[in-house]
Amino acid sequence: MNKLTFSKFLENEKLLNQLKDHSYWIKELNRNPESINIFKKQMKILYKERPSDKINSAIDNIDLISSIVDTIN
Repeated sequence: MNKLTFSKFLENEKLLNQLKDHSYWIKELNRNPESINIFKKQMKILYKERPSDKINSAIDNIDLISSIVDTIN
């Protein structure tokens, strides 16, 4: 893996943790450093950082708060 690609992993702890868990990606990144974008997409799915995941989480929180308010009343 070249230094530029590896520096991206050092900047982001979640990327580094996923690389440790899925070490087969090291071979892929050595062969094709451009595949880091695919790796990042998979990391966002794993850690639920996509915009749709964030919206669903906010909706779930609103539902939880409304059910608590309904229970109190």
